[in-house]
Amino acid sequence: MRPLPHPRRPQPPAVLAVLLSVVFGFVLGCCGSAVADQPVRLDTSITDSAQALGTAQRDSVQTSVDALYTAHRERLWVVYVRDFGGLDPQSWGERTAQASGFGDRDVLLSIATSDRSYAFTGALPQSVTESELNSLLTDEVEPRLRSGQWAEAAIATADGLSTAMGDSGGVGIWPLIVITLIVLGVIGLVLGYSQLRRRARGHAESEAARAVDPTDTAALNRMRPDLLDARSAQVLVDTDNAIRDSAEELQLATDEFGATAAAPFAAALESAKQALAHAFSIRQRLDDDIPETPDERRDLLVELISTCGRADAELDAKVSEFDTMRNLLIDAPQRLDTLTRDVVDLTVRVPGSEETLRRLLGAQPESVTAAVRDNVTMARERIGFAEQTIEQGRQAAAQPVGRQGPVVAAIRGAEAAVTAARALLDAVDTAETDIAQARTGLPAAVAELDRDLASATELTEHGGAELAAAIAEARAALARARTGGESDPLGTFRRAVAADTALDRAVAAAGERKLAADQLRRRLDQAMTAAGTQVRAASDFIGTRRGGIDATPRTRLAEAQRNLDRAQQLSDTDPQSALTAAQQAADLATRALSAAQADVRDWQSRQPVSGTSQAGAVLGGILIDSLLRGAGGGYRGRSMGGSMSGSSWGPASFGGSSGSRRISRGGRF
Repeated sequence: MRPLPHPRRPQPPAVLAVLLSVVFGFVLGCCGSAVADQPVRLDTSITDSAQALGTAQRDSVQTSVDALYTAHRERLWVVYVRDFGGLDPQSWGERTAQASGFGDRDVLLSIATSDRSYAFTGALPQSVTESELNSLLTDEVEPRLRSGQWAEAAIATADGLSTAMGDSGGVGIWPLIVITLIVLGVIGLVLGYSQLRRRARGHAESEAARAVDPTDTAALNRMRPDLLDARSAQVLVDTDNAIRDSAEELQLATDEFGATAAAPFAAALESAKQALAHAFSIRQRLDDDIPETPDERRDLLVELISTCGRADAELDAKVSEFDTMRNLLIDAPQRLDTLTRDVVDLTVRVPGSEETLRRLLGAQPESVTAAVRDNVTMARERIGFAEQTIEQGRQAAAQPVGRQGPVVAAIRGAEAAVTAARALLDAVDTAETDIAQARTGLPAAVAELDRDLASATELTEHGGAELAAAIAEARAALARARTGGESDPLGTFRRAVAADTALDRAVAAAGERKLAADQLRRRLDQAMTAAGTQVRAASDFIGTRRGGIDATPRTRLAEAQRNLDRAQQLSDTDPQSALTAAQQAADLATRALSAAQADVRDWQSRQPVSGTSQAGAVLGGILIDSLLRGAGGGYRGRSMGGSMSGSSWGPASFGGSSGSRRISRGGRF
């Protein structure tokens, strides 16, 4: 095993080399972060493929690791990865230690930042007890890991081991102070050199955060917490200003055009105000004295930004319409002249459309022409209405400024009437062609609807109400096509096409839900297998060594079994809850096995004699069960003494001291 590297005083010309090393290491870390981390041989005492540490943090961790080695010749290796590549934390740590050729003076702290799990493996130093290790991991390391203090967790591990191993064989405090001052000096040079680069990078990140669409919650969730907080404050101010400006503009428009014309914009403004009020309530919740967890705070910030984004988008959606209303008054004379020309064109078309309708009524059954029978009459009515409103608009436009508001309503009314009249006449002119095309295309539409119904039937389990409604409408359209296709080919064809379109959408959505359900089922099967394996391993270990295992591992095992049973019960009805229960069962079983192993090692270390069959019987629970049955009761302790058949006996330890000091701890944090 190569010795840990010791920090050396960098020479002034080497500063640039240090900076280049930092940048190169950062680039390498970025390139490797997307790959699952498998157990590998470790070449340096700190490996950070997850990019969890900054330069200053890495130096601080290195200082603590070096101090531990200098004082006690104990090597602590620290690995930061994103995940454990599908392995449980202990297996990953043990394989990495084996690949790295660790000896009796090597321990490994493995931290998965994305999986939020860790492992502490290696040979426990002789001067460190199990209780001291448990206290170190539980009280010092895990709290820091839970709060994302990656460097502090490694420093606490190194310092805690050093404290537990005592001060014997170490060096004075002054060399450590000198080393620390040297490291701090190097850090100062690096930070001073990179200050401008950090500022530029921070400015670029802020600008990128400002460019993120506030309604894109997926992109917002990928942002750093500090950028998310700054973005929330900025978007809150921008939205408040936009609503205040819109309210002032709307008031002027209402005074000029009237409340009726301004009603759509007033509704949009009121909705935006309600959204802004909700956003302000979220900001107040974030700023009050009640703290939120990091995940809760992130969710609230994303909700705040997206709420403001939706309010702003709702106002933006009305901008074009609002500007059009304002411009109608400015362009009123030209718009009225254009509408007059449209009315003249439609009036000229009426006789030709009337003749086309008369010919169609004579050639087609009454049921086929029912949809267009009254179109010419209705078109004349719309043309007459348009003429009246155009005249009203001209009269309003002649009024003094400030009293011309009615011209907007007149123009819009005339435009609607002209559009309706044109559509009515177009329907008559194209009816003959449309009917022929509908008769020709109806068989293909019916066949397509039949095929889609067959596909939809296979997805009813995942389709929900949307698919059920689409299937019902498709069946109704299919029945109508088979019975009324000849009497109303155009209406039947359009209904069949519309039903098929709706059915396609529902089938696509159901297919996505089925795919998600299948993926969930595969994950559940894997989790159930892993949990069952882990529970059986813990149960076998405890069952065969129950004489040396106390209540804590048994409690963890019982809870793991309960969660596994619950997962099996829910697997068919609620696979998501079953998955959660299976994952909890695996985690609890892992903890039970780890605690049981610690109990057995502690039991073995307390025994005065090793290598006897009586000790194995006591540890396995065989001998003590016989005594309890024979004596009718008694106390089951960690160490027993007495006689049997006239000879003295006592529990013994199996295996060497090195094997009994092996550790493998860890779990979720």
